[in-house]
Parts: sequence; structure tokens; C-alpha cells
Amino acid sequence: MHEPIDILESYWNFSSFKPLQEEIINSVLNNDDTFALLPTGGGKSICFQVPALIKEGICVVISPLVSLMTDQINALQNKGIKAMALTSKYSFNDVDRMLDNCLYGNYKFLYLSPERLQQELVQDRIKQMNVNLIAVDEAHCISQWGNDFRPSYKQISVLRKLHPTVNVIALTASATKVVEEDIIKELDFIGPKVFRQSFHRENIAYMVFEEEDKHYRIEQILKKNKQSSIIYVRNRKSTISLSKYLENKGFTSTYYHGGLSIVDKEDHFNYWKSNEKQVMVATNAFGMGIDKADVKTVIHVNLPESIESYFQESGRAGRNGKKAYAIILKNKGDQAIVEKQFLGVLPTVEFIKNLYRKLSNYFQISYGEGELTTHRFNFSEFCKTYQFNSLIAYNALLVLDRTSIINLSTQFQKRTMVQVLVKNDALFQYFQTYSDSTNIIKSLLRTYGGIFDHEVKINSVLIADKASTTENEVIKVLKDLEKKELISLKLHSTDAEITFLQPREDDKTVNRIATIINQQNELRKKQVASVISYIDNNLICKSVQLLTYFGESKTTNCGICSVCIGKSTTKSTKIQPEIIDKITQLLEVKPLSSRAIAQQIGIQESIVTLNLQILLENNRLEITNTNTYKLTN
Repeated sequence: MHEPIDILESYWNFSSFKPLQEEIINSVLNNDDTFALLPTGGGKSICFQVPALIKEGICVVISPLVSLMTDQINALQNKGIKAMALTSKYSFNDVDRMLDNCLYGNYKFLYLSPERLQQELVQDRIKQMNVNLIAVDEAHCISQWGNDFRPSYKQISVLRKLHPTVNVIALTASATKVVEEDIIKELDFIGPKVFRQSFHRENIAYMVFEEEDKHYRIEQILKKNKQSSIIYVRNRKSTISLSKYLENKGFTSTYYHGGLSIVDKEDHFNYWKSNEKQVMVATNAFGMGIDKADVKTVIHVNLPESIESYFQESGRAGRNGKKAYAIILKNKGDQAIVEKQFLGVLPTVEFIKNLYRKLSNYFQISYGEGELTTHRFNFSEFCKTYQFNSLIAYNALLVLDRTSIINLSTQFQKRTMVQVLVKNDALFQYFQTYSDSTNIIKSLLRTYGGIFDHEVKINSVLIADKASTTENEVIKVLKDLEKKELISLKLHSTDAEITFLQPREDDKTVNRIATIINQQNELRKKQVASVISYIDNNLICKSVQLLTYFGESKTTNCGICSVCIGKSTTKSTKIQPEIIDKITQLLEVKPLSSRAIAQQIGIQESIVTLNLQILLENNRLEITNTNTYKLTN
């Protein structure tokens, strides 16, 4: 069984390859350095897993995300394929033992991060392995022009020195032409074979709608399209509140965000995947490895941070090839919000220098020391001690983590978990007995609205600030409430671990990455500007705009996006006087909103709006102070 199609049928139960997969696999089997750009849903992992199973030896896979590694390892092991991942949770002795298993245990896949690759132990053992292929997943991370640049990716080239005759396959779902060229250069490709599938998705209608009442528009979309849907929102709190709102409106909905436990994530995902729940309301933490074919709509309630991320998220619609919709709902305040969210919290070089010095002082690390020391880290306490803005400080820590100055543990997001187990009356009785705790409990309830319905992560420092008390006093009250069985409490004394990867050299340490910091901040500004341009441009087909962004020159209007539909609707509306007659008849009775008019005459609100515009231009209507329409006198 040495033919790719035989491997595909045997392990994946597929009878044919997706576009370009077979060509990419044959390139790899021909020992060519291979670049593969396949949009979301294109089946990238099969492109290196199939040839690795055919070739004798082990495939080394570089991946930046533990969750992605874990998903792929589980999928391979479920097929009876021996695979392992050297994630950060393993000790030196564990890694030593696992590498021995790779050497002598007939393993086919070894997954590891680029940081793990830099360990001498790992390099020595990989050098002894019979490596049949090197696969670089999420390869755009190697480019400083990429959407998620990680300087540690530039060190992957060490594998080429350990195994100079082994070919490399680089895979990504989103790369501009500049990023593609950078990947090929950084990975030292010789005579590369490049496979670039078009970003064109002919079955997806890209829509941008101006909406003051986004919730109402979501209801209309979900009623019209009753199949599976993903709704992306800005933060964790919004996933819960919008999901609950939709449930109250009669839709079946669940939610997903990075703070859920592994069990809850799996449960919520399975509710949605099995279509027990129509809607998944999620942050952008939801997506990696998601392969559900029947998603009809992907709705962005808030503006995405970049065209790259938007294309990946919207691309989760319509993988079955049927008509699907990718919708952005915008309003007048969204531009300011996205700029504040993604640009207002970018750390400057000077801010990162200051934070790095404070971080070293916080752990009492002397100049020239601290390398490879690990410390328990209370982020909230650190920010309060040095009066740092928590969002900017967090982003600064991420910069230091991605540039291998520090390693920030995956436990960083863990906080104290609380759920109220009783009704308001029982809490009021507690107030009367323990009046000193009133401000703390009220601050808790007002800050976390869903705390009666489920466990929520709380920030005890924030509660202490609101209640004008100390964090210790907040913890004391919470413990007492738990003792009296009024709340459930999971208390975390620390929410992170930090490992210093380099000796402390203060400004010198940060100066080495200053160019990267400035370049990435500028890139982020350009990305946000591209998103703003995309949502505001109502003259050029939305599909054409996306394809042009990714460097495709052969483009034609899709005919199904909001721009194309708008142009054709405008033409048809102008020759439909019966619609104008219906509108004027209604407005002779009383002023109405466009929504109310659409509901009463049973026509799409977009068509009603176009006809209202015609009446306004001909001075037959005016807009009232309450944003309704009335006939002119």
C-alpha cells in the first residue's frame, strides 16, 4: 500500500483528494521543497501526513499552537498511527524518554514547537532519527510580514543543518505574495514547487450590512437560514450574553471561548457539531481544526482584526460547496472600537523596556542573571503594583513571549472561578448579617452578569478596586460565602508562570527586538486600515476586494455579495413603482421606521431602504427626530 490514494482510503475513508492535495503530495514524494497555500478547509494536514506514511522514517512537524498539535495527534492516534507532541507540559526527563520512543518505537510523527526545537537535547536526538520529511505548519509565522509573526520560527532552519538532504513542506492558509516569498527564503528552499490554491470561494456570498440593531438583524438572518451558524463576537462575556439572548428568542444556541474548561469546550462543540444547537457564539479562539461542512452562515458582530483572520473565519462557511453567507454587521461606532481594541493597546518599545525592567525587579533578578529561572506570577498584582494598563501590559508580555525573551505559561488566563448557588433573597440576608461585605458582593454581581447561571472567571483585584478594599479582603469574603454554601469557588493563588529565557540586560535585551516591535505595530495598523477599507467600500465586489488583497489579479464580480446584490437591486427597485405606492400608503397613516415598513408590506428591508432613498431624493419624504420616515407636507 504505497500509493497516496490507498493511504487516503485506508486511514481517512476518502475516495478522492481535494483540489491540489494530490499534486502537493506527489511533489513531497519527489523530494522537492514544497510550498502549499490552501485556504481554510483545503485539507493541509493530509498533504504532509499521507507522504510521511508512505516514506520510511519519521516526520518532524513544527507547529505554534499546543491545541492544534493536540488535535492532530489525537486524530492520528485514533487512526492507529503512532504520533507524539513535545508540548511545554513535559519535564526534561519526560522529553528524554519520549525522544527515545521516537528513535526506537516506530513513531511516524513528532510534533514540536520552534522553541522546543532549540533545546540541545532535542536537536541531538532528532539528528539520530531517520527523518523522512520536515513539515512547517502555519508557515506564515516565519515572516515578519505575516499575520502572526513569531521570531522563533526563524530558527527552524536548524533542521536543515541536522538533515540537509530531507525536503521541507511549508503550509499556510493565508499568505500574501510578500509573505510567500519570505517563507521560501527563510526556509532555504532549493528549486521550490509552489502550489497556491485560489482564495476564490464561489459559493460564499460576502455581505456587509450597516445595522444599528445588530441583534434584530441576527434574528432575521437565522430565521431565514435555519442551518448551522457561527457568530463571532469580541469577548468572552459577549459569547454568553448573545447566546442566552438567542435562546430566549427561540433559537438553539451555545457558546465557546478560551476560558472554558476542556470538558465544557468539548460539550459545547459537540452540541453544535451534531446540530443539537444551531448557533455557536464564539470568540476567535474557536476555529482551529473546525471542519463542519454544513455551516450556512458565519456572522461577525464586531469587526475582525485583519483581512487574513476574517478570511479564515468566514471560510468556515459552505465547505459542502452549497450557497453560504459570510456577514459583517457594522455601525457608526465600530471603526473607533476596532482601532481602540487593536491599536490603542499596542505596546511601544519604551513601554516594553519599562515593563521588562519592572518584571525583573518584581522577581528580584540581578543584572546578567535569571536565565532559565521560572517564577509563579500573579498578573493582576503585578499590574497593580506598577500601575500598568492590564491590556497593554498583557500585549507586551506576549511580545516578549513570541520573541523568546520570556516564556509565558499557558495557565496565564486562569483566574478565580465563582458561581452563585442561591437566589437574591439569600444574599440579602447575608448582607444584613455581614454588612461589611455588602460592597464586595454588589461589585461582584454588577461586574459579572452571568454569575447566577454558570461559573465565571473573576478578577479579584478589579473587584477590590470597585469595592474600595483589598484583594485579601475579597478572597476572605468569597471563602466565607463558599463555607456557607452560597457560592461555588475555585481559587487560584497564581494565574501564570514566567520563565526567563535570557539573562537580564534591561534595555539591551529589548533593543535586540525593537525593529520587530515597530514593524509589527506598523503592520497591525495597516491590517486594521484594510479592514476599514473593506467594510466601507461599496463600489467594488466584496469577493474581488478579498482576492485583490491576497494578490490575485484575475478576478470577476461574484454577483452574490452585498455590493453586487445592491447594484442589481437598485436597478430593479427603480422600475417597481408598486413598492413606492405601498410605502406612501403606509406613511399616510403615521411615520414608520424602515423595519416596520418592511414587516408590514412583507419585503426585504434592504429593498425598502432603497425605495425610501428614492423618495428622499425626490423630496417626498423627511426623517423625524426619532429616525422614522414621514411624508412631506
